[in-house]
Amino acid sequence: AISAGLFWLATLFAALLAVQRGAALEQSDGGRDGLRLSGLDPAGIFLGKATAVFAQLAFLETILAGGVVLLFGGTLRNPLMLVATAIPATIVLATTGTIYATLTAGDRSRDTLVPLLEFPLVAPILLAAAQATRAALDDRTIDGWPWVRLLVIAALAFTALGVLIFDSVLEDS
Repeated sequence: AISAGLFWLATLFAALLAVQRGAALEQSDGGRDGLRLSGLDPAGIFLGKATAVFAQLAFLETILAGGVVLLFGGTLRNPLMLVATAIPATIVLATTGTIYATLTAGDRSRDTLVPLLEFPLVAPILLAAAQATRAALDDRTIDGWPWVRLLVIAALAFTALGVLIFDSVLEDS
C-alpha cells in the first residue's frame, strides 16, 4: 500500500536535486547572464529547462517502477494508467522545480528555499499521483482516472503559468 507513495517521494527528491544542481551550474558559470543576454524567448528557455528535468525524471521513474514491482511484489494491473499518471505528475514536478530554482538562484540559501517553496505546492499533486499509481499497480478499490484527470489539469496549468511568468522570473533572479 505504501509503494506508490515511496515511488513519488523518491521522484520528488530526485526532482529537487536535478533542478538545484542545474541552477547551481548556471550560477557558477555565469550561464544565467548568458541566457538573459542571448535574446532567446524566455518561454523557450523555460520549456527547455523543464524538458531536461522531465527527461531525467522519466528515466528514473522507469527504473523505479520496475523496482517497485519487483521489491514490493506488486503486479502492474494497468500500465496505461501508470504512464498516464507519470507523465503529468512529472511535468508538474519539472515545471514547478524549474520556476523555483530559477527564482531562488541568486540567493545564498537556495538549497533550503527550493524545497520549502515546492513541498506545499506539490503535496496535493503527489497525493493524487500516489492514488492513481496505487490503482494502476494492483488496488481494485480505487478508480485512478479521476486522479489522472486532476494531474493533467495541474500539468497544463503549471506549464502555462511557467511560460507566462518565466520572463520576469529570469529577470529577477
